[in-house]
Amino acid sequence: MRDMRHKRAPWIVLFLALVAGLGWSVWRYGYAQALEQVSARGQSDLALASDRLVTGLMRYRSVAVLLADHPALEALHRGGGRAEAERLLLASADRTGALTAFYADARGEVLASALPEVPEALPEQPWFRRALDGALGVSHGVSERFEKRAFFYATPSFDADGQVQGVLVIMVDVDTLERDWRGSRPAVLFRDEGGEVFVTNRSELLFWRQEDDGLTGPGGEVIALRRADVAGHEIWHQRISQYVPQTALHLEQPLPVIGMRGEALVDAAPAQRVAGLQAAIVMALCLFFGSLLFLATERRRALAQANVTLEARVKARTRDLESANVALRREVSEREEAEAALRRAQADLVQAGKLSALGQMSAGISHELNQPLMAIGQYAENGAAFLQRGKPEKAAENLGRIASLATRAARIIKNLRAFARNESEPMGKVDLTHVIDTAVELTEARLRGDGVALQWDRPEGSVYAVGGEVRLGQVFVNLINNAADAMAGQARRAITIALEEGARLRVTVRDTGPGIADPERVFEPFYSTKEVGDGMGLGLSISYGLVQSFGGDIRGVNAPEGGACFTVELDPWRQEAAA
Repeated sequence: MRDMRHKRAPWIVLFLALVAGLGWSVWRYGYAQALEQVSARGQSDLALASDRLVTGLMRYRSVAVLLADHPALEALHRGGGRAEAERLLLASADRTGALTAFYADARGEVLASALPEVPEALPEQPWFRRALDGALGVSHGVSERFEKRAFFYATPSFDADGQVQGVLVIMVDVDTLERDWRGSRPAVLFRDEGGEVFVTNRSELLFWRQEDDGLTGPGGEVIALRRADVAGHEIWHQRISQYVPQTALHLEQPLPVIGMRGEALVDAAPAQRVAGLQAAIVMALCLFFGSLLFLATERRRALAQANVTLEARVKARTRDLESANVALRREVSEREEAEAALRRAQADLVQAGKLSALGQMSAGISHELNQPLMAIGQYAENGAAFLQRGKPEKAAENLGRIASLATRAARIIKNLRAFARNESEPMGKVDLTHVIDTAVELTEARLRGDGVALQWDRPEGSVYAVGGEVRLGQVFVNLINNAADAMAGQARRAITIALEEGARLRVTVRDTGPGIADPERVFEPFYSTKEVGDGMGLGLSISYGLVQSFGGDIRGVNAPEGGACFTVELDPWRQEAAA
């Protein structure tokens, strides 16, 4: 009996070694397959983060290029008013969220600045010298004046002879660009040409460098870094912080447009767990069936020695086990086919939903662009009239408004493009009084031409709400224009706008028109009481969707004294909303 055990021991050891080798092979294969999926998601996240950064910086570059030739800045070389130029620069910095903006002549003397703080020794700055050569100067670094990371865009301004007469500089606050995706997954970082991390959604990674022996921090501290190649994927093993995965898939993407390289550290632990689970299942099945086989063999040997009857029973039991094995394999195959069909169905549903949403957006974009285009036409006519009357300063003001409205139209198109990439403009802190002021200003010329009196009971100071500035402005422009349309042909035409503060902010837009024919259907798409060709019936429907997206509410009723009254309710901005 002891000799029999000694003979079986090598076979048992060999079997366990084979099971371990099979488990290791399954783990490696499953790990590689899981890393492919992790890499695909990581590349998508890295591309999205890179696109956000590049798009944000390109917006500031466009502003710098468009603003460099502004008449208010060119007037500084002819003894023009510095106060007007500084108001222009301050307004541009406030609208775009830039740190500051200033204008200097070819000698480096600052002629106008949005803020008193400006960099020193401008002629020594490489980006300033590049602008003096007639090209766009771009650089980045830590601003000593603001103690913040900043991108510098220096745009030359040319005189009538084609010579550089001045340079407009816009400093971009990197913290503003990082604010929307800070702390999101995965860890994303952007290195400059010197290999230093300058932009990241993990603040603890700022100013780190990748060296041959590890990662070097801004204070000279060194963290060991071990790299491994798994099926063509680079895996990092490090201990930077608890918010950066210790075992991470390292991905890279060059960004030559801004002179940086984007990198992502995607957590590889889920891939390891999936591979480990697959290997454990395979090993458990092998051990289970191996144990069954071993016990069956032992039983068959013992029963063969006892009598032929027991041997027949062992054979029958073996056949039952084989049938169970075949049934189990068939069930596993059926489940795998069902899971594959489910994944295909989910992908089809996602695509169908996306195409449906894009179809709705394409139906409404022409209506959303109609408002700024109408305002551009009105301002263009006013600007031509001012030029004929010899009032260039008024014409310049109208041209500035046209540029602002064109930027707004571009932002509306950007929202549609962002939606196609599964993006949306984030909600934030919005000055509700400023939004209504803008809507009133956009519709002022049209109301004056139609003989409509508008009363806007503006509260003192700012009232902040949760929403999006562009989309919320579109709501009030639609309400004012609809009120003006409804009062066509009325003897008395007046619009009253009021803002009430409370648990929720309430804005009412009331007119003296004939009222609402069917209040229950007023927010339905394509519902309109206008003549054919005067509108598509989408304005109030779009406004309803926009207000709902902010978590607010919009209602339309007939006022007791006559006319229609539309009420927009929004949540006030609080510190909890910011968190």
